[in-house]
Amino acid sequence: MSMSPRPFPTPSSLLPALRTHVWFGSCPEHMQLALTERARLVTVKAGEMLFARGEHHDGLYCVVAGALKVGSTDPRDGSLRLTLYLEPYHWFGEIALIDRQPRSQHALADVDSTVLVVPRAQIEPWLDAHPECWRDIARLACGKVRLMLTAMEDAATLPLQQVLARRLLFFATGFGQSTQNEPRRHLRLPQEYLASMLGVSRQTVNKALRTLAREGVLALHYAEIEIIDLPALVARAGQLDPGLAGRALPANTTA
Repeated sequence: MSMSPRPFPTPSSLLPALRTHVWFGSCPEHMQLALTERARLVTVKAGEMLFARGEHHDGLYCVVAGALKVGSTDPRDGSLRLTLYLEPYHWFGEIALIDRQPRSQHALADVDSTVLVVPRAQIEPWLDAHPECWRDIARLACGKVRLMLTAMEDAATLPLQQVLARRLLFFATGFGQSTQNEPRRHLRLPQEYLASMLGVSRQTVNKALRTLAREGVLALHYAEIEIIDLPALVARAGQLDPGLAGRALPANTTA
């Protein structure tokens, strides 16, 4: 992995962007400053590992530019079985920070990416001195647990079209963590990534997406999905967990 430290500008230069993530923006200001002041920026080239499953925990991370794929190796063919696709300004790595266990999944760059790294040796003593802020780290982990439980329940109980609509809305709203008032309409999300996360074939996902495209809900582009009719996609998704839907969606989506 190519991790080239760059001079960290100032906390104030990244804070406005980092605060567009609901979790970080809701943390106490002194915790926000503690995280950014102890961080460094590293670059990870496309296809390179940020960390691998089984490695020792070494801190907290936030994607600043680019995108990272998180998942495990498929024992059948050695491919990456995708769990999450992380874009700016998503934080991750908190579970290993809490339990001090080895990394449970791989994290590698999908494209050339920049990641904010907060080393464990730097932030753990600060958290121990401010124990009330460990609760904020736990909140970040709880958000991931909610997401995984929702994904498991959706896969077991809902038809693929509805699962797909819900997953697209999660991406459009940053899994409910974006402070933006409007969801993104252009999602850089290759179909094979969606298929991997949903546990189905690419052909199955392509067929479902093309149905939505024929109905005018989506437009399909190379490695990108464009949301054309947001209300229609919301209607197909059904009721969503308020913690995952985000404020950018109509209120009746999370009722």
